[in-house]
Amino acid sequence: MSDLFSRRPCLNITSNTKQITPLNLAKKNLRTTIRTQRRALSIQQQKSASKKLISHLKISGLLQRHQYIALYLANDGEISPNELIPQLHKFNKQVYLPVIHPLKKQQMVFCQITSTTKFRKNCYGIDEPVFKFSRRLSAKCLSLVFMPLVAFDDNGNRMGMGGGFYDRSFAFKLNEKKARPTLIGLAHDFQKQASLPLEPWDIPLHGIMTEKEFYT
Repeated sequence: MSDLFSRRPCLNITSNTKQITPLNLAKKNLRTTIRTQRRALSIQQQKSASKKLISHLKISGLLQRHQYIALYLANDGEISPNELIPQLHKFNKQVYLPVIHPLKKQQMVFCQITSTTKFRKNCYGIDEPVFKFSRRLSAKCLSLVFMPLVAFDDNGNRMGMGGGFYDRSFAFKLNEKKARPTLIGLAHDFQKQASLPLEPWDIPLHGIMTEKEFYT
């Protein structure tokens, strides 16, 4: 494999190069608190939460209504939708994973996964389809996206890890609010906050599914 597609440096999402403002400090502190709580969950707690989450997703009707579905491989204590993948393939859904673009800085693309997909670890240590061997689909052509998050609130606001990959990918929805895809955050229920500090570029979600409830 060429150096271009080998493991490469990532944007440091916990970098202190950003201007320190009260908003940035509040977001940093919240991320630290919730990520610590997520990582403290036992393997059994994670498995139980994931099982309940997937059960809720199945009865929500979301999976039946959509054909081009993107999700993520859980990392850093995130609630896991991984077991959905073989089930979606069983019902002939097209499944996509986010991949950090090897040529475009801080950009993300969505690559289809099949039974023969080749994987590699990206710069965060997360498995992703090998870019050059994968069929890619524009973010605008996806119909349903399950997104990871660090925190969420009742208004559908999402706080991610700070890299901005999802916000850049779906920035078009700030001006095209009815455009596809439907964006659903997945989280442990304790990640819910009364309200979140927001930036103008933050993309609101259509709903958030946890192991306990579907917030819409």
